[in-house]
Amino acid sequence: MEATETKRERAILAGLSAASMDERERSTEVSMEELRALVETAGGDTVAMLIQNRPAPEPRSFIGDGKIREMKELIEAEACDLAVFDNELSPSQMRVLSEELGVKVLDRSGLILDIFAQRAQTREGKLQVELAQYKYLLPRLTGMWTHLVRQTASGGSSPIGTRGPGETQLETDRRHIRRKIQKLEEELAAVRKVRGTQRRRREKNAMPVVALVGYTNAGKSTLLNCLTGSDIPANDRLFDTLDTTTRRLRIDESTEVLLSDTVGFIRKLPTHLIEAFKATLEELRYADVLLHVIDISSPEWEEQARIVDELIRQLGAEGTPCLRVYNKCDAYFGILPHGEDVVCISAKSGEGADVLVRKLSGLLDPGRRRVTLRIPYAEAGVLDALNREAKLLRADYGDEGIEAEAVVPPALFGRVKAYIPGYTEAKEDWED
Repeated sequence: MEATETKRERAILAGLSAASMDERERSTEVSMEELRALVETAGGDTVAMLIQNRPAPEPRSFIGDGKIREMKELIEAEACDLAVFDNELSPSQMRVLSEELGVKVLDRSGLILDIFAQRAQTREGKLQVELAQYKYLLPRLTGMWTHLVRQTASGGSSPIGTRGPGETQLETDRRHIRRKIQKLEEELAAVRKVRGTQRRRREKNAMPVVALVGYTNAGKSTLLNCLTGSDIPANDRLFDTLDTTTRRLRIDESTEVLLSDTVGFIRKLPTHLIEAFKATLEELRYADVLLHVIDISSPEWEEQARIVDELIRQLGAEGTPCLRVYNKCDAYFGILPHGEDVVCISAKSGEGADVLVRKLSGLLDPGRRRVTLRIPYAEAGVLDALNREAKLLRADYGDEGIEAEAVVPPALFGRVKAYIPGYTEAKEDWED
């Protein structure tokens, strides 16, 4: 018996570039190519792409009757199942387009949500996707389902025998969805609480957190694998990583960090999607360092980096120390960026990874020292200071006192140096 292959949906893509639209919202060849990649990630094949230029969106059908006729002819000729728009559609526009074209219609936000629903694996990821889907669905109820305009209350064109006190099916469904949204938000609040507890535990154990951020498909998962020796799937497709993945990374003999891979950013990311994913992305605000991974081989890398910087600001993490990691430098033939907070690497080959680790160590441990102390029992309070303000590696209790090994910051070193056996202050040249 032959295995049945899943039929891939055939899609036609359309975008609008209107003079009245914000420049970032207009469709371009680049944004349409990105949309094509999103369709492929979702499991579809693109058979045609159209960009409409007009002064302003057409209120009823968004792109105008002439372009609708052109799309309909292509849909019939290419046997398309789906029409995907690069811009956000209003509920009524989506309904009109679906009726006129005779196929399922999605906008960019709906497509991204569909991919997220496919990719989410953990309970937290699924909760976040479900919340975003309900927030997307709520204003679109009227246009999406014809049965929702059926009245069970007084007035209108209600069937005989159904008029009287009551409410519309639409209002019932809206109330149901609002209850679902409230429940999901409560569950995500519980997730944040657990995350907060874990974060406080990490802080107590002096375990720094380094977060990988960047545009989708910039190579964050490949970099995580390169640095930690993990084998996390790293495929050449958009939104391959949704659920946050965390691995330990030893920076040097005294420092170990938690390296977290986060969901990739993308242009025109729906606002409610950012809100829904705050339980994951809020880790950025509490990270000690951000590694902003940039695919320098992309012709659009500067715009992609700007989009990520803007989202970092929206999440309140602009004050966090950040290294710009230019990935895929082996595929770039121009002058490579350089600077104090810049590293050029190839995560695939490992080139430049040692430089990245050294710079990361410098950001995390400026002036920290690993010391061995002998502390008399009468002054055991020093051990409390080590627990609070340093990384205590070990404490051995002997007959004459406590021998402790710790990594101490400059602010604490001056208070504990008296307990370092044989320690003498280095003399300045003028003191000779």
